[in-house]
Amino acid sequence: MTTAAAVSPQIVTGSARASSRAEMDAAVAALQESKGAWTAVSVRERREILGELNRRFLAVADRWANLGIEAEGLDREHPGSGEEALVGPYFILRNLRLLRESLLDVETHGRPRIPGGVRTRQSPQGPQAVARIFPIDLYDRVFYAGVTADVWMEPGITEKELPQTQAVAYHASVRQGRVALVLGAGNVSSIGPMDALYKLFVEDQVVVFKTHPVNVYLGPLMEEAFQPLIARGFFRVVYGGAEEGAYLCRHPGVDEIHITGSDRTYEAIVFGPGEEGRRRKEADEPLLSKRFTAELGNVSPVIVVPGPWDEGDLEYQAENLATMLTNNAGFNCNAGRVIVQHAAWEKRGDLLARIGRVLSQIPNRRAYYPGATDRFDAFLAAHKDTAEIFGVRAGDKLPWMMIPNLDPEKRDDICFTTEAFCGVFGETGLEAASVPEYLDRAVAFCNERLWGTLNVTLIVHPGSLKDPEVKRAVERGIANLRYGTVSVNHWAAVGYGLVVTPWGAFPGHTARDIQSGAGFVHNTLMFDRPQKTVVQAPFYVWPKPVWFSTHKTAHRLAPKLYGFEAAPSMAKLPGILGLAVRG
Repeated sequence: MTTAAAVSPQIVTGSARASSRAEMDAAVAALQESKGAWTAVSVRERREILGELNRRFLAVADRWANLGIEAEGLDREHPGSGEEALVGPYFILRNLRLLRESLLDVETHGRPRIPGGVRTRQSPQGPQAVARIFPIDLYDRVFYAGVTADVWMEPGITEKELPQTQAVAYHASVRQGRVALVLGAGNVSSIGPMDALYKLFVEDQVVVFKTHPVNVYLGPLMEEAFQPLIARGFFRVVYGGAEEGAYLCRHPGVDEIHITGSDRTYEAIVFGPGEEGRRRKEADEPLLSKRFTAELGNVSPVIVVPGPWDEGDLEYQAENLATMLTNNAGFNCNAGRVIVQHAAWEKRGDLLARIGRVLSQIPNRRAYYPGATDRFDAFLAAHKDTAEIFGVRAGDKLPWMMIPNLDPEKRDDICFTTEAFCGVFGETGLEAASVPEYLDRAVAFCNERLWGTLNVTLIVHPGSLKDPEVKRAVERGIANLRYGTVSVNHWAAVGYGLVVTPWGAFPGHTARDIQSGAGFVHNTLMFDRPQKTVVQAPFYVWPKPVWFSTHKTAHRLAPKLYGFEAAPSMAKLPGILGLAVRG
């Protein structure tokens, strides 16, 4: 295996041989031996372990971000390079802090405390408890001014019953240890570590973590940061690709599996590859009977609600929408993939033109994720007469592509059925006699025509909500959208980044029709039966959100943000806010 001394993606990738079967067997055997001991670790000691992880991860955070910058070919002096500090160390350190706070509540109150109120709404399936979980504290109110997040529980869960659905692993009559396999994701560096933390501290399982070939260079830093768990026998890192992953999935010592990846990978694991796998899927004859949780992507829609937008509104939202595509070179499961507009809105074309101008100013990115070029070419071939290209295809860099005026009646359009997973998105217009009718049609279109149920964004001007009919249509849409995260005005990826919010597909998928997956992660208040998260944000945010691709100080701001999450302090706020207002 590689060592923690490795510092370059090229060095690490070249030296990170696949773990042998004997090494994987030894890792699983060690975890099987210690899984019962993990369930016996007290809540207080778990909090102490999280404190150790926090200190160790902060120590590797700069190296972690710098390796991502190098591997993805980013310019360290360009603000866009701040992305690696944000989507890696910041999210992980926030996760560690929130888990520590939740376990303090478990220790003192038995369950994590809900920071806001709890109410009951009446759904068609019965009463549904809704918990206000964000903002958590004063710091959230400063950094995310005006933003709220609610978790809607599965219908049937009442306010009175809600506490009994929290931290259930800590209240089980028999806490039986289990070994979970976490198959690390290659696109966002915080995904794998956070998935592992969820298995360990929310679901009470020890973890064998297989690195992803794309970002295998982070493996040594994982081992360094997670050493407190490794030393106690509760965590192991192994290396390899599809062959090693398949071996571990079928290993008798692995009790559960979690993956963040594609539905095709999931199906190959559950049913097997090739024609035999397709036959098994049709017959519903899975090869695996183990519990398998997964987050598998989405053709993420953005519903734009017509309203009294002025020039500044159009410019700001063009930057917001362009960010949803260009962040991480488009290699995000929550990247904006289909913009949905009212066909008759007089500002529809102006918004698209402004998005194009923003895209032309954002540097093209290295297509570092496998298959990106082929996927780009497939979307271009399907829409060669209408696709708009921003930038120049050169070397290993791909331009941005926008495909406007998609026919909403063409159910098999590649933009509706396939996640591009590169810098490509489309736009479509829906005919409707009024804005409320448009909203109802847009919700039905997203639910019924677009693949996946992970996340959806609505953009709604406050002036639109002054019309009672439009306001009711927006509220109806939020309730009816079958997505794990519904976000108003902020990009729905914020549901990933807040960390306290459950992140995963809308419940109900089967192995034969897995779409965006099954189960939730993050979820630091430890709800057992969430249905979806609803995030509400202002239409216009100042200072500009640090994740915007047009932010001017993100590369200097993001490291300060993860330093803050590691050790929050009012004394750190002036330096952070000073950079934020210059963004």
